[in-house]
Amino acid sequence: MGIVKIEEGLHEQIRKASSVMCRSINAQAEFWMKIGMLAETNPTLSFNDIVKMQLQAAETGAATEAAA
Repeated sequence: MGIVKIEEGLHEQIRKASSVMCRSINAQAEFWMKIGMLAETNPTLSFNDIVKMQLQAAETGAATEAAA
């Protein structure tokens, strides 16, 4: 585990989103980083496709990495 420096404006956006999504600030930042990474490595998938894929992986206990 490490420390990540985040610009103050982005931290405020994370704080607001975390309260709406009922996540901690760290959990919200981690969620955004994970979805961003999956979107970059799977540019043809929509946000909904990525979430659906992650839900299916969680249900089957499969790895959370997207198939390229």
